[in-house]
Formats: sequence, structure tokens, C-alpha cells
Amino acid sequence: MIAYLPLIVAIALCMGVLLPAVSRRANLFVTRIALLAFGDAVVTDAERRQRQRDRLRAAHVAGTHRVYASKTLLYAGVLGVAGSVIAVYAVGGLLSMLEVGEATLRGVLPEALSFLAGVAGLTEIGPLRLFLLLAFASATVGSVLAAGTYYGRWELLRQRAHTRSTEIDATLPRTVAFMYALSRSGMAFPRVMDTVAENEAVYGEAATELSIAVRDMNAFGTDALTALQRTARRTPSEDLADFAENLASVLGTGQPISTFLSDQYDRYQEEAESKQEQYLELLSTFAEAYVTALVAGPLFFITILVVIGLVLQDTLPLLRVVVYVGLPLATFGFVIYVDSVAQGVGGTQTVTVSDASDGESPRGGAALDRSAATQADGGSTARAPDAAGVERAGGGSTDPWTASRERLRVYDRLRGVREWIQSPLASVLAEPHTVFVVAVPVALVGFLAAVLPVTGGTPTEVVDQFDTPFIAATAAVLGAYAAVYEVGKRRVRRREAAVPDFLDRLASVNEAGTSVVGGIRRVADSNLEALTADVRRTRRDIDWGADAATALWRLERRVRSPMVSRAVTLVANAMYASGDIGPVLRIAAEESRATWSLRRERRQVMLTYLVVIYISFFVFLGIIAALSVSFIPAVESAAIPSDPAGGGLPGGQSGIVDGLGDIEAFAYEQLFFHAAAVQAVCSGLVAGQLGEGSVRDGVKHVVVLLAVTLVAFLLIGLV
Repeated sequence: MIAYLPLIVAIALCMGVLLPAVSRRANLFVTRIALLAFGDAVVTDAERRQRQRDRLRAAHVAGTHRVYASKTLLYAGVLGVAGSVIAVYAVGGLLSMLEVGEATLRGVLPEALSFLAGVAGLTEIGPLRLFLLLAFASATVGSVLAAGTYYGRWELLRQRAHTRSTEIDATLPRTVAFMYALSRSGMAFPRVMDTVAENEAVYGEAATELSIAVRDMNAFGTDALTALQRTARRTPSEDLADFAENLASVLGTGQPISTFLSDQYDRYQEEAESKQEQYLELLSTFAEAYVTALVAGPLFFITILVVIGLVLQDTLPLLRVVVYVGLPLATFGFVIYVDSVAQGVGGTQTVTVSDASDGESPRGGAALDRSAATQADGGSTARAPDAAGVERAGGGSTDPWTASRERLRVYDRLRGVREWIQSPLASVLAEPHTVFVVAVPVALVGFLAAVLPVTGGTPTEVVDQFDTPFIAATAAVLGAYAAVYEVGKRRVRRREAAVPDFLDRLASVNEAGTSVVGGIRRVADSNLEALTADVRRTRRDIDWGADAATALWRLERRVRSPMVSRAVTLVANAMYASGDIGPVLRIAAEESRATWSLRRERRQVMLTYLVVIYISFFVFLGIIAALSVSFIPAVESAAIPSDPAGGGLPGGQSGIVDGLGDIEAFAYEQLFFHAAAVQAVCSGLVAGQLGEGSVRDGVKHVVVLLAVTLVAFLLIGLV
């Protein structure tokens, strides 16, 4: 045990590096150690330090440059030492494995790889050479790990900055539209900026970046021009940098803010249409590349390997690597690449249920909680000095609302449980992944009932008892998730389709002189399709005493849609500035209609490529089935065994398919079934990513293709 103590310590050090990511106390402890050890050894070059600071700000990383640089040096040193120790033990373990001898290795390895048996001679080297080998391995692994950690952490900042840049560019148009609408409502510019900062959860990274300028102005007294210029220098987005610089110039010259924001809004709308065209062209290229490289390519490779395996030499191991490792990894890399590349171009992603839950406005929940707490405290801020709960000299609190606050805190903590009990269906539709809690155990019971009892046999025969029930259970679980996800997404989509009409009608009655409350009452009597019931419930909230803003926030919380969240946030904040919000409603309606139009255009265009992916899979499945049904039986029947007495072919020659009867035909057929199932999963996920912008949207395609695969192989009698 003592001999392995350095290895245990090295592994513990590696695990300790991961603790700060999950524990605040561990992060504070590591930070103190890093500052004590390397606080004075960080980069002293002013130019390089400034570049690193700019990268930290662009990546929006909390903490100072000195802390991040010190922790980087600490992580690099720790992992370098740990890697050196692990390398020594790895070399020792390798030498122990090679003690089987060169002759034994030559007997195990294929003839084409027999030259590798020479590595067994490493066990016979002298102490000096062994020391040099261990020192070289230790130094190499330790240095590579330390350098990789150091440069990797700084490269990670660049990647984060790039990701934030694409997110800022995608959310900047709607943020500018929000600012333009608020300025049209008569709201002062400082208040516009404050409102943007308060609603950064709704408007995304662009609002988050502008909120930093707001904090500079509010906390440090920085003037608006300086704060915006700092934002332009700090932000990783060129579009936001230009916008901030131009806005600062407009503020400096005293020009009307609304006119500038209107021009910017129109420009971004035109750019959105242009980016949509680029995005669709990019997706079409990706779809063609996927069909060529990851459907036709693997199919061609598998066919060639099957022919070689049946005619010349067994290729089952290589085929298994291609099917079980190569194809999934290649598809995973393709999906990640498509998501990263298309992220900066496709700013109008199709709404998903999870996106809807993330789009909840902070004012839709937190503001209501604060208002409820205020009412519980007596509805007055005059009691604030007593709210601190000052203790009397004899003990006890002077605050009579302590018990009420505690009950409210318990009430808020149990909000999720109460929502599940009150409306379980709506809760499941809002969080589709919760269906796994029921679907997985049910599918597991069905799987065990189908495979038990397990009979013995070769590994291929044992796998044959499990693969079909496992694929069927997987399809059932994914089918349950896909059904819940699609129902929730379609409900949100139908409601979002009615948002532009709702805003247009509300704008019309407001421009006719009706108040917002009266407008909601009148619009609720009209037909708004899927949004009708929610708007009528909003009217009931107003009739029962709620103000218009609170009723709209409740509407936003019920619908849970990013588009509705943005519209409600805009209308509710514009109401605080003016009762004449007709122009604001028009802007919101136009922005919602433009977003919806771009989404619909994308779905229509990508439908063609979804069909292409489906057809390519059916071709893949057809060829795999043909190999299983026709090719392998034909080759087996054509096998001509050699005659030991020389009675085979004329001249004593052997047939070209001599000895094919010994090939594991059933293993090949089983592998074909697995290849079709793996390709079904991969094609389905890619179809969702390309067609609808999310891998989650591909789950339904996975279920369909898996079902087709099972039916096809059941019909040909191979499962």
C-alpha cells in the first residue's frame, strides 16, 4: 500500500482541482493558496496583462486578473506534478504487462502486427536505461499536462468570449427594439437603461452587457457617455461595440434618442433577414455534408469491410469499432460543430419548451413575491425600521411580522411542490424531462420481463437475447419524452402565433382612446385562437382587483414563452411611463411578427432536408437488410470447401470462397441490426438539430426511425 501512496496523492490532487467548480468553500481555499503561492508571480508585462484582462472581461468572468492568473499557475503546477507521478506508475504498469514475453505476444497478435511484439524487450533493459525511460515519461507527461492546463485555461476564456459574442449578436436586435419602444413611450433614457438591466433574463446577453454600463452609472457615478464607451471597448461583440459607440455619440451631440434607435431597429431587422438566408444556406450545406459523410460514407465502408471479411479475412472487430465507436463519435462531433457554427448566424431559433421556462421574466415572479411580502408587512414601507427585528434588552424581537415572513419563506420554498400538486399535467409539459421518472422504471420492468430468464451461450447469442428488448425499451422511453415535449412545444407555438394579433388589437383600441385596462377587456372578447383563454383569464384578474401590470405578469407566467415574456415586459414597463402605449404595442407586434415569420420560413425550407435525411436512412436500412437477407446467404451457399485428397477444383486449386462456411454469419447479421439502430439514433438527432435547431427536437425522429428499424428486421426475420 505504501508503494502506491504517491499515486493516490497524485489522483487526489487531480480530484482537488475539480472541487472549486462544485464547492464555494473549496474555491475560496484554493484561491487563498493560489494567491499566497503565485500572487506575486503573475504576468508582469503590461501589454500581455492588459490582453488577459480584456479577455477576462469579454468572457464575463467574475474575479480579478490576479486571482485567475494565480489559480491558473496553481492548477498547472499541481497537474504537472500529478501527471509526472502518474506517468511513472503508467510506465511501471506497462512493463509489468509486457512480462508475458515476446514469443507469447507474437502468438497472440495478428501476423500483420507481429512486429509490435518487440516492445516486450523493454522488460530486459538495465537500471540506468530504466531510470532514463521513467524520467523521460515523467517529464514529458508532466510538462505536457502543465502547459496544456495553463494555455487551456486562457484559451477557454477566448472560447467563452466567442460564445458570448454570438449570443450578444443574436439578442441585440430585440434589445434595441425594447429600448426603442420604451423611448417612444416617453421614458427617460437613464430609466430605459435601468429597465434593460432589470430584464436581462428576458433579453439575454445583449442586455447583460449593457447592464454593466448601468451598474457603472448607478454605483460609481459614471456618466452615460463614459460608461457606454467602456462597454464598447470591453464587449466581445463588434455589433454591440458599434451600437454603444454610436449611442454615446448621439448622447454627446444631443440628438433625439428615439430617432437613432428607430434607425438601428430598422437596420437590425434587415440584417435579421439577411442572416436568415445565410443560416438556411449554411444548414443546407450541413445537411448535404451529413448525408454524404456520415450516411453514405459509413454505408460504403461497412459494405467493403463485409465483403473483405467474408472473402479474405475476418473484419468483425474493425466493423464493431466503426459501428459502436466511430459513427456515434462522428455524429456527436458533427452536431457540436453545427451548433457552434450556426449559433452566430441563426439568431432566430425555434422555441422549445425548455427555452420557454428560461424566458420567465424576473419581474413576473420576483416582483410579485416582493409585492406579496410588502402586503404581508402591512402594505407600507414606513415600517422598514422595525423590519430589522431589533432585539429588546430582555430578549425577543420587536418585529411583529417575523412569523409572517417565515411562513412566506416556507410558502415560497414549497412553490414547486404546490404547482405539481395543483396542475401535474402543466408541470410535466413545462419540464418534459420529468417524464423519465415514470418512463424509465416502466421500460426497465418491461425489459427485464422480456429477457429473463437469460440462457447461456456464446457472447453473440447472449447479446441477441438483449438487443431487441433494449432497443424497444429505449424507443418507448424516448417516445414518452417526445410526446410530452411535442405537446408542450406545440401549445407554446400556437400561443405565440396569436401574440402579434393580440398586440395589434390592443394597440388599435389604445390609439382609439381606450385605456390599457379597457383595451384588455375589449380584446378578450375577440377570437385570439390559442391565446383566447389566457387573455380572458387576464381580464378576470383585472375584474377581481389586480392592476393591469400584475395581470400581464401572470399571463406571462402561465404561457411561459420567450415571445410572450418580451411582449409583456415591454408593455408593462411602458405603462409606467405613459398611458398612451399604442406606438409601443405596434413595435412589439412588429417585432413578434418578424420573429414568427423567420421561424416559419426556416421550418418550411428545412422540411426538404428532413426528407433527404429520412430517405438517406431508408437507403442505408435497405442496403443493410439486403446484405443480411441476400448477400451473406448467397456467399455461404457458394462456399466450396477444399478437398484434402485433391478432389476440389481442377488442378488441385481451392475456390475463391473456400472455407466461407466457417465465417460467423450470425455475428455479421447481428452487427447489421445494431448498425441500423445506431444510424437511426444519429440520423434522428441530426434531423432535429438541422430542421428545428435543437437536438431535443430530434427525439421524435429517433423514435420513428428506431420503430422502422425494428419493424424492418422483424419482417425479414433477423430479430
